[in-house]
Amino acid sequence: MNKPTRPSLKDIAQRAGVSTATASRALSGSDLIAEATVDRIRAVADACGYRPNVRARNFRAQKTMAVLIVVRDISNSFYLEVFKGVERVARQAGYSVLMANTEGDIEREAEYFEMLRDGLADGMILMTGVVPEAVQRRRDACENVVVALEMIEDFSGPQILIDNEASAQAAVNHLLALGHTRIAHIAGPIPEGMSVRRRAGYRLAMQQAGLEIPDEYECHGEFNMQSGERCARALLDCKHPPTAIFAASDEIAFGAIRHAHQRGLKTPQDLSVIGFDNIAFSEAFLPSLTTISQPRLDIGERAMSVLLDVMNGKAAPGDPTILPTELIVRESTAVPNPDHN
Repeated sequence: MNKPTRPSLKDIAQRAGVSTATASRALSGSDLIAEATVDRIRAVADACGYRPNVRARNFRAQKTMAVLIVVRDISNSFYLEVFKGVERVARQAGYSVLMANTEGDIEREAEYFEMLRDGLADGMILMTGVVPEAVQRRRDACENVVVALEMIEDFSGPQILIDNEASAQAAVNHLLALGHTRIAHIAGPIPEGMSVRRRAGYRLAMQQAGLEIPDEYECHGEFNMQSGERCARALLDCKHPPTAIFAASDEIAFGAIRHAHQRGLKTPQDLSVIGFDNIAFSEAFLPSLTTISQPRLDIGERAMSVLLDVMNGKAAPGDPTILPTELIVRESTAVPNPDHN
């Protein structure tokens, strides 16, 4: 039995009603083709299961047709949706995506920049919130680099971000609107930028509500359940324990709820908890988690689209692109228990 013939670029062009050259430009991310035409050609390519002849293209263009997406911790499920968005746009343009894991190691991150410099990848989407000092000293080191998720101060290239401070403020305002006044915060690693900005939003919301923050109401660790459990233990051991906790990530929130349960406290009856990220498990968790939802798929798609523009010589946006977040209210937050006031 003969295998079905793989559709060629010429086939895609004929079905889309364009020239082969136009189809090629559209699928390679060129900005010379109208957006509506590009969308039509990519839709035809997807429907036909078209795969470009990467080896031949790479040889002609002297490109690897691969991009790196660099994250701090590949075990964090948060990055998977971002990766999906990156891969969706990259695949349509004929690029493969390699995920690189730094585990917070600056030297390892510098090695990925070396891969880019040595031509082993054509571009990079950086999601670690830092550029190693050794890399910063080289003027051309950040060419074909797009920063996503975590802002990097003084980075001259494009950045696709959310407003972490305003989003954290929205989370705390939700707790305030429910009537909570004893609100604690479990931050991520300090002084990393994302953690600092979310803590700043917490502090601003409390200040605007006229509430002072006891020193013991702020705890920080890593973006994981273990930190949530450890900090919740310290917070609930306070003389006047909080009635609500704003956690800087969903995994931290899971840990806080887990520890509260171990102490015999119910969420949200005894302790309200709100997270940040809206990872897939947050809706399935018991109780389902109130959280701030980041547009992870959109962040990935935007970052890859901008990277394609940069790699094709098109001017990148001068200012960071800020995407909106959304407060998702579920079961883990409620009005405070009057017996605990």
